[in-house]
Amino acid sequence: MRRFIRFLLLAALVAAGFAFWMTRAVPLDEDALAGVEGDVENGQRVFTAAGCASCHAAPDTKGDDKLVLAGGQKFPSDFGTFIAPNISPDPTEGIGDWTAAEFASAVTQGVSPEGQHYYPAFPYGAYTKMKKQDLADLWAYMQTLPASDTASQPHDVGFPFNIRRALGGWKLLFMDDNWVLKNAPSEQVTRGRYLVEALAHCGECHTPRNMLGGMDTSRWLAGAPNPSGKGRIPGIAPGAFKWTEGEITYYLETGFTPDFDSVGGHMVAVVENMAELTEGDRQAIAAYLKSVPEQPSE
Repeated sequence: MRRFIRFLLLAALVAAGFAFWMTRAVPLDEDALAGVEGDVENGQRVFTAAGCASCHAAPDTKGDDKLVLAGGQKFPSDFGTFIAPNISPDPTEGIGDWTAAEFASAVTQGVSPEGQHYYPAFPYGAYTKMKKQDLADLWAYMQTLPASDTASQPHDVGFPFNIRRALGGWKLLFMDDNWVLKNAPSEQVTRGRYLVEALAHCGECHTPRNMLGGMDTSRWLAGAPNPSGKGRIPGIAPGAFKWTEGEITYYLETGFTPDFDSVGGHMVAVVENMAELTEGDRQAIAAYLKSVPEQPSE
């Protein structure tokens, strides 16, 4: 019996050690962006498509003040309230002392320079599909933005969700750099796929999640409960969503719907960003949305 108990203890220690190793935060290599020269002009386009200012500008800021990425906006969820951090070029309170590789690790792997997991309220699950060139361009552009010495606020997340190590297990279960739409039928849809699935991370809001917060990609863009607990985010996949490509393109530019309504809520900021993209990019998004698997009406 004692031998059996010793065996169980040893097996438990081995299993615990394996789990601890598997859930570690793994950054990219320091030379991840070596030789990739950033282009500020394209970096601005990437910044806009990714909606960086929409989350990281201080609450209620307008105009050029939205380029001061001081953080502070709150995002309630079933797991607690997440607060966007300062990601301005300030070297103390922001990310001004990061390397390009540390930035790429944060954006695509959800790993901080200190080796901790970030919460997936930061949509690195989508950004993991970003091209290296776009990462380098985004980093170059963000260095040109104003610095803010506003300190980041801690997230309001209780036990057990405040155990960062557990996020390593979440990543093993739900992080996936494969495209949801496996085969894009045209170059236009391929571009739309990159914008929707990666940069604009549309699935983060428009796709339902399981009890652990992982996206149910079998119901891709089918609509989901609002994380704030108020209302529902509509589906934007065929079946649940009847707009034509032209109507989608027009909405992304103007905010006006086919039934003479106008954009509201968090989509106001999204449309503001989409309106700054090229007409071709908006058309590509529309073409992609008409190409994803059909979902039933709610």
